[in-house]
Amino acid sequence: MPTFTTQNPATGETLAIYEAASAAGIDRALQTAADAFERHRQQSVESRAAALVRLADALESAADAHAALMTREMGKPLAQARAEAEKCAWLCRFYAEHGPAWLADEPAETEASRSFVAFEPLGAILGIMPWNFPYWQAFRYAVPAILAGNVAVLKHAENVLGCGDAMADLFREAGFELGVFQHLVVEVSQVESIIHDDRIAGVSLTGSVGAGRAVGKQAGEALKPCVLELGGSDAFVVMEDADLDAAVRTAVVARTQNNGQSCIAAKRFILLPEIAEAFTERFVGAMAALRLGDPTDDATDLGPLAREDLRDGLHEQVQRLAAEGATIRTGGEVPDRPGWFYPPTVVTGVTEHMLPFREELFGPVASVTVAEDEADALRLANATPFGLGGSVFTADRARGERFARGMRSGAAFVNEMTKSHPALPFGGIRQSGVGRELARPGLRSFVNEKAVWVD
Repeated sequence: MPTFTTQNPATGETLAIYEAASAAGIDRALQTAADAFERHRQQSVESRAAALVRLADALESAADAHAALMTREMGKPLAQARAEAEKCAWLCRFYAEHGPAWLADEPAETEASRSFVAFEPLGAILGIMPWNFPYWQAFRYAVPAILAGNVAVLKHAENVLGCGDAMADLFREAGFELGVFQHLVVEVSQVESIIHDDRIAGVSLTGSVGAGRAVGKQAGEALKPCVLELGGSDAFVVMEDADLDAAVRTAVVARTQNNGQSCIAAKRFILLPEIAEAFTERFVGAMAALRLGDPTDDATDLGPLAREDLRDGLHEQVQRLAAEGATIRTGGEVPDRPGWFYPPTVVTGVTEHMLPFREELFGPVASVTVAEDEADALRLANATPFGLGGSVFTADRARGERFARGMRSGAAFVNEMTKSHPALPFGGIRQSGVGRELARPGLRSFVNEKAVWVD
């Protein structure tokens, strides 16, 4: 069978080799999931919620070990990996507290003596998850699905397979039956047949636009629901009345968190002309001052990109952007050192006809565009095929809210960077995907909303 090799992106060192599941192995896993679903669905939602609390306890008690694994496999700074583990535990506790009420029958006003909507699980949900938040994105799809009575089959990214195995161990440690959460190591070429298997009831994908198109087509052909959380090129708009110190501090984190590898990272910085020069000078200086280095060192601000091909692809985009006429103000050169590092980079003079308005820059590269006025800033914010998130900074909250409402995106933040929060639905429009994760909509993404009429 084909094999996959995981590597430490800070050094290039081989970590482990995994063998892809055979057809017989896939069949066993899907049957295990189907059998577990029939038992798991019969449990009360309260017992499933209690198991999520145990899962949070298990994760918190070993958070350092899980953080170290994330850092080894995909290179995020260790402090950010710890925060990711803690956020996953928070998600478990959030759904354990709020989820049962969201799954309760909802009465409906009809002529019947009693009518209501029941929320029933569908079965095994295939999760096709990426490497950039290897725990959070898997938990984000699996926890609400499992609380609703479904079971989860995870196909994780090939460079974080150790994380996938560790999460499966966590679910078993928390007392979930074997088959409620499985990690299945398979090739991309094997995914389509899994989607079409009758034992899979739905699909959740976080990934590229191309992957979303392929999986969405396959799920459609199989007549199965899907959630697609795809790429983004979020705008970060700074008005002339904004607190520049706060805006610059937030901008640096928003562009470089997770080594810049986030779908909801701020990527296009759109400035009103009155503050454009002042903001740019401070932003360039702050980005240039970031410490690039060993992600296990808590003093490091920016670790390596997750794979060599990702680093090389990002650098090629920066070179193309410079060829289009933009100016590289800091960074933009591949460091001469082991590992797949790329420096914090700021590119100015970017217009709406250049690469950042049509492609996602998945790494610590910020593009800066100066708008003519507020109306032009909103036009530029929306001048992209993506629609995941966006943010605006202004001293006038009412003005900020009006601007946020005008942004064509799944989320808009005023005086804060875009982020995911368990209480808010998460997802995009246009080429950023379909469907929602998190909050009540995420919990109901993979349920049968059944109408019941009692005369």
